This record gives sequence, structure tokens and C-alpha cells, in this order.
Amino acid sequence: MAITATTNGAAAPTHAANGAGNQAGRDHVVVFPFMAKGHTLPLLHFATALTVHQKDLRVTMVVTPANFAFARSRLPASVRLAVLPFPSLPPLPSGVESTDTLPGPDLYPTFLRATALLREPFADFMASLPAPPLVLVSDFFLGFTHRVAADAGVRRVVFHGMSCFSMAACKSLVTSPPPPGASFHLSRMPEHVRITPADVPDTIAKIGDAEDPVTRFLIDDIGESDPRSWGVLVNSFAMLDEDYVSAFISFYQPDARAWLVGPLFLAAGDVPERVGEQDPEGCLAWLDEMAERSESVIYVSFGTQAHISDEQLDELARGLVRSGHPFLWAVRSGTWSPPVDVGPHGRIVRGWIPQRSVLAHPAVGGFVSHCGWNSVMESLAAGKPVLAWPQMAEQHLNAHHVTHIIGAGVRITAAGGVVGRAEVERKVRRLMDAGDADGQKMRAKAAWTQKAARSAVSDGGTSRVALLKLVEELQGSYCDVMVANKDRS
Repeated sequence: MAITATTNGAAAPTHAANGAGNQAGRDHVVVFPFMAKGHTLPLLHFATALTVHQKDLRVTMVVTPANFAFARSRLPASVRLAVLPFPSLPPLPSGVESTDTLPGPDLYPTFLRATALLREPFADFMASLPAPPLVLVSDFFLGFTHRVAADAGVRRVVFHGMSCFSMAACKSLVTSPPPPGASFHLSRMPEHVRITPADVPDTIAKIGDAEDPVTRFLIDDIGESDPRSWGVLVNSFAMLDEDYVSAFISFYQPDARAWLVGPLFLAAGDVPERVGEQDPEGCLAWLDEMAERSESVIYVSFGTQAHISDEQLDELARGLVRSGHPFLWAVRSGTWSPPVDVGPHGRIVRGWIPQRSVLAHPAVGGFVSHCGWNSVMESLAAGKPVLAWPQMAEQHLNAHHVTHIIGAGVRITAAGGVVGRAEVERKVRRLMDAGDADGQKMRAKAAWTQKAARSAVSDGGTSRVALLKLVEELQGSYCDVMVANKDRS
């Protein structure tokens, strides 16, 4: 049985105290993120944005016990948390309830199967509500939520954590496998969009392998739940992604809509991270010391999931030092040590880094990134160009989008092996050197995206309007949906 945490963190059985009947449901939004930081954070921001801009709404976020504290510390008190017990599925260790805590990537398929077992407790939670909520916003990976919502007579809006560009590209690649060749056009996409085989995500390349466990999960557990969703919530904004909306939404049921409401961390008011964790490693103070030369520091991070070999870390360290630019580098490995003295202008941090604050700092001039979509949005919204070094999933498509289409970055050339120090040095210099003409163009494009991002979430901006219209459209037809549900029963 699900429990619900009240605003002060105590446990309560249901939402019944908030009222009953259809009116209670019409003002209630349920949000269910996938248990990966890159998927959870945008929906935490979405829940916050709803409470900021739609004060009459009640928002409930569905989490599991090990994810409760992370969510609670990043949400306003008005957002309630419903806690579902995380299923036990050996060999997944007890207490591992987020992808960033997996001991290794080999357990990822088991983790996916464990999340699918949340269907029954989630159905119990939905049945415990006094009235069907206005909408369920849930992650693509939680395919079971579509059927649970449909059984409860609730519309589902799906969230992927990706851009329209990358989602359209992925769906195009599934339906029309890439032809042999150096580059090719993606079906249904604008004519200027051409990618290479190296840009195709591994999961898409393996989609024909029925023995691949992730492929089996996508087929068996997600299946048609995604294209049958009522709508799609997108953490992006029109000036960046509108050219790909029609191609993307064409893969969904008729009348489905894509709601571009990002950047969601800006829509939420760009609330700082939890007070006690704002800067435990003193990164911002170190950047203050570097601020004499504006935009001279390059920030390096590969996110919370990528596993980088020690050999690659060695080459990256040597390349950064040889570039001559100060750098701030977030390293996940607890055992690797740099092979060279990074000196006073190099800072390696193994703890938590306030990434948005770092990217916004005037001393930072660029970002070496794995190109997870959240990191791309944070970098562009801060007006900082990207040295794209994709690692997994759709990150290669994001890198193509940023570097070849937007023009706000340059890409590391990787031929499948270890990227050498010379390539690192060359690309860092190209991005960061003040006199480099290419670098100047990238910085200008990044500055344009920063202005566009902030405009999108301002009063009358495209993302702010989309968020308001999403709620208006759902509420305007809520009674009709309830009547249809009653007639069906």
C-alpha cells in the first residue's frame, strides 16, 4: 500500500483529507519519475513549476523509500510524496533504487525489471485516491503506468527526458533503420538533418536483437504504452526544438500533443540546490579566485552514470593540463589518481558539485560534457558552449544537435578507442581560446540560446504559455472524461 508524506514529512494514509469528489481530482496532478537522477530532476522541477504558476493545483510525486530524501529536499513543502515499496529482485542489492547507485552496468536490465514490478502498488495508490486525478505525468520507462492510468480513467502524459530532436530521431531510426554510408537523412525530419552511424544510440542499434535484455524490456514492458499516451511533456523550448515537433508527434496517436515547457529548472524559478549541499567542496570559492580572467575556466563532467576507464581519465588529465586553461573537473571514480600535477589552476572534485551555479559563474567559459540532455540545457541556458563527448543512450544525437545544428559547441573525435591527450588539448583550445574564430561563433550561439531559454519561461514566453495551456486543456475536458468513464463502467 502506498503511503503519502504530508508537507512536514510525517506519514498519512491517503489524500482524503484534502477533499473528495470530482473537484478534488480536477485540481490534482500525479507525477511518477523513473529512478534515475537525469529523469527525476526535471520532473521535480516540473512539480515545482506547477506549484509556482498554478497555485490552485495539488501535486503528488510518487517515489520509493531510498529516493524519498532526495526528492523531499528539492521540492517545495506543498508537493506531497507518495512512497511505494521498491520490489525485491535478486541479484539487485537491497536499497539500490536509482541507476546511479547500481554497483555496475550489468545490473541495469535487472533494475528495469524491478521497476516494472511497481505496477501493483501503484495501482493500489491510484485506487486509494478520493477521485481520479487530473492527469498522470510519468516516465517513458514506467510503461505500466499507462495501463494503470487508463484503468482508472486518467489521461497519461509521458516524459522521456529528451529533446524533440533526439526523440524524433530515435523513433525514425526504429521505423526506418539507417542505410549504409557516411551520413543519411532521417525520415520525417527536416531535410537538413543528416546524421552518421556513430550517432545511432546503442539501444536503437540493438533493437533487432531479441536476446538483448534491454530490448526485451522495451518490447515487453513498454511496448505501445508510449505512442498511446495523451500527450508528451518535453524539457525543451520552441526556439530550440520546434522544427522537430511535427516529426516527433507523428509517431503518436492522433490528436496527441507535445508540450514544450522547458528549461524546467528555469520554469521552476531556478531554485538553488538544497541549502546544506550548495557547495560542499568549495567550487564556487575556487572559481572566484579564477575570475580575474573572465570565461577562462573549462568545467568537466560526464554525469552520474558514465563509466570512464582509468586510461581515458589519464589522457583527459594530460590534455587538460596541456591546453593551458584552468579547469574544474568532477570525477566519479574513487580510486583513480591523476598522472600529472594539475597545479593550482586545476581542480579535481570527487564530491557533489552545484553544476548550474558553476556553469553560471563568470569565470567558466565552456563545458566538457557527456551531453545528457539536462546538462545540455543547463549549459546553453547559462550561455556556455559545449565540448561534446557523448558516452551512451541518446547523447550522440544531443551532441549532433548542439554542435552541428545549433552551432554552440564542438565535438571530440572518438574512433571507438581511448581519445588521446592531443585531441583533448586541440578541442579545448578551439572552444576556449579567445582569439579562435570558431570559438567566438560557438560562444555567440550559446549566448543566443541563453537569451532564448530565459525568454521562453518568462511571462508570455512559449514555455510558460504551454504550461498554462496544458493545465487549461486538461481541466477544461476533465468533466467530459469523468462522464465518459462513468458511461464506460
